[in-house]
Amino acid sequence: MRLVICGSSTFKERMIEFRDKLKSMGHEPVIHPDYEDFVNGKKQELWGQITGGEHHEAKRSQGYIKWYYNEICKSDGILVLNYDKKGIKNYIGGNTLMEIAFAHVKDKKIFLLNEIPEEVSYVDEIKAMVDNVIGGDLNMINVNP
Repeated sequence: MRLVICGSSTFKERMIEFRDKLKSMGHEPVIHPDYEDFVNGKKQELWGQITGGEHHEAKRSQGYIKWYYNEICKSDGILVLNYDKKGIKNYIGGNTLMEIAFAHVKDKKIFLLNEIPEEVSYVDEIKAMVDNVIGGDLNMINVNP
């Protein structure tokens, strides 16, 4: 299955980890190439912009939102890495919510790694779109969940 891995930029190391795990299972995982660069110490000026309060500028100048939309359109589905962040259990932020919506309207499969966050104002929207919460078990990812 071709899967776009989505989630907060904070989880960039985990995106690489899950890309490698999914690849070893025979899937075709996709992450934005900048995440690997950030983890490998490259593009640190851009990473500084992302973490330094100018994330919106980086999203616009690098075309991140459009890149995710296009990749999701070419995929079978998405895997959302929703770990705890900002004091919210299983955090899903604004960008990831949009990526879930992109997948939903394009009839792609949507897999959440962890349970749906209950502490966000858009919990109903997430519940309306998510196909499968896999509870950390990558073996639950398949074409017909």
